[in-house]
Amino acid sequence: MDAGFGCVACSGTTRFSAYKSTTFPGFFSTLGRHSQSVSFFSSSPKLTIMSQCEPLTLAPVQHSPSPLFDYHRLDQQLLHAIAYDALVWSSLHGFLVGDKSVQRSGSVPGVGLVHAPVALLPAPFPENQWREACELAPIFNELVDRVSLDATFLRESLSRTKKADEFTSRLLDIHSKMLQINKKEEIRLGLHRSDYMLDEKTKSFLQIELNTISSSFAGHSNLVTELHRYILARHGKLLGLYSKRIPANNAVNQYAEALAKAWSEYNNPRAVIMIVVQTEERNMYDQHFVSALYNTHNITTVRKTLAEVDQEGEILPDGTLSVDGQAIAVIYFRAGYTPVDYPSESEWRARLLMEQSSAIKCPSISYHLVGTKKIQQELAKPGVLEIRFLENKDDIAKLRKCFAGLWSLDDSNIVRKAIERPELFVMKPQREGGGNNIYGDDVRETILKLQKADSQEDAAYILMQRIFPTISGAVLMRNGCWHKDRAISELGIFGTYLRNKDRVIINKQSGYLMRTKISSSDEGGVAAGFAVLDSVYMT
Repeated sequence: MDAGFGCVACSGTTRFSAYKSTTFPGFFSTLGRHSQSVSFFSSSPKLTIMSQCEPLTLAPVQHSPSPLFDYHRLDQQLLHAIAYDALVWSSLHGFLVGDKSVQRSGSVPGVGLVHAPVALLPAPFPENQWREACELAPIFNELVDRVSLDATFLRESLSRTKKADEFTSRLLDIHSKMLQINKKEEIRLGLHRSDYMLDEKTKSFLQIELNTISSSFAGHSNLVTELHRYILARHGKLLGLYSKRIPANNAVNQYAEALAKAWSEYNNPRAVIMIVVQTEERNMYDQHFVSALYNTHNITTVRKTLAEVDQEGEILPDGTLSVDGQAIAVIYFRAGYTPVDYPSESEWRARLLMEQSSAIKCPSISYHLVGTKKIQQELAKPGVLEIRFLENKDDIAKLRKCFAGLWSLDDSNIVRKAIERPELFVMKPQREGGGNNIYGDDVRETILKLQKADSQEDAAYILMQRIFPTISGAVLMRNGCWHKDRAISELGIFGTYLRNKDRVIINKQSGYLMRTKISSSDEGGVAAGFAVLDSVYMT
């Protein structure tokens, strides 16, 4: 029997089966924002779908983890007790997602609930790098705002991408129309998240990406922090861990505060906040935690799909966006970041309508474009930050220190290296949501295919230095079953920014998100089914 696997049964006793789950029916479905998903569990008692014995193409340098954080040392009985407590706590506190196997779980609240994918115990993280990441948030917030105002930079940087990528092209078309009508976003709201990894080989703390649209898990990141503090309060003496070493996480309240203050700046007490959502959203409870503003701020929120905005929306003579007869003060996008969200012209009409209105957009079309991979790569070029966007030398140095290697595919030297050593690179398209990047030998094959086609398609991608973080022993739980595996973690730092003309109202770090995945998995999205939610344990 594999001692690294366990399911919590209804009776509270541990049962194991090599070929079927002993949990409630349907628990073995994975949460997915897209169709692809990866389970942490296998029907074989010896193998996971992503085997922990499977070698990486280029194995990172590994140091023996501290025995304190080698969670594989923990025995079955203790892990079962922790898992049981975690499941009860999650159920009582709303740490939940929709179960994919239940047909209406993504459309009807309260139907088909299952706990969010989670690590049973927090991931160790160096305190110095943690503070470094927090200090970067307001700098990135300000950078996004400044870049968004430089229409020439955005359009020139994305000019080749526009020809190669239809989705980016459509976004740029909307941006052009806003320039033609001289549309100004005087009140600008940003709810961002910058993601990082610690590279074991270079000891560098490097940025993966900057998200400017639909930065998820502000609600659930709060809950996993509280869950892990609860677990350490109950079991910490046996584990040798202390709950106070898990930093406080107030992301959900910070996001809600930023939305509420933006609503106040709009200055129409009858207007509401509109959350733009996907038709099927199994991560709706994370969203509801952020948008439940009525009880805390006496502000009404409504949820609409892009298609519903097209059907019900209009712009009044004074520029107000009205949807189903309600004036909209703030539009918070939790959809619209992927081509899948635009299956017809109806959705594109809705996006244009919202941009033309006086409502505060989170993000505006300019903020959205700043978050593209191509702009991230352009900002990393020598001199761009210094000459065009920032004056403070210390701030520039902090940003440059966290930039990973980023290159365009028109750099022939880098392309040659990527063909020779594809395991050292990640190839990224202009997409969000997980499951889109290209790794390993596929990098070489994709580049050679693009070269053979002799087209502009290479402009749809960038190359990024592959980061190799420390691998540690973790215990991951999905659908009521836990599993020991080798894992790596990615830290996301939330940032909130609100500006009205020249007045900066909010600019701060606003909580964090830790995600952990098995080390043999390239992709890392929780909603896409590749990772679990985690928290930070300061070391």
